Amino acid sequence: MREIVHLQAGQCGNQIGAKFWEVISDEHAIDPTGAYHGDSDLQLERISVYYNQATGGKYVPRAILVDLEPGTMDSVRSGPFGQIFRPDNFYSHPGAVQANL
Repeated sequence: MREIVHLQAGQCGNQIGAKFWEVISDEHAIDPTGAYHGDSDLQLERISVYYNQATGGKYVPRAILVDLEPGTMDSVRSGPFGQIFRPDNFYSHPGAVQANL
């Protein structure tokens, strides 16, 4: 079976990625908390390509979110599906932007 790690980088990548996870979660009947609420075996077929199943049966995106500016990460976290991501999959370095000025 194949597994994909989804990498979101920068403001644009994270905004597009956040929408991607909303759409794919809807297709697989995964709610914003990571719980499955579907009624079809087809929705669970190949779900492990993009998701890991965590404790309690919750599904967590296999994703890494990267940006130099923490504001973009805060927007993703506070978005509709922001709580579905593992907190340790967010990477930002606020000092890097200031050091380049």
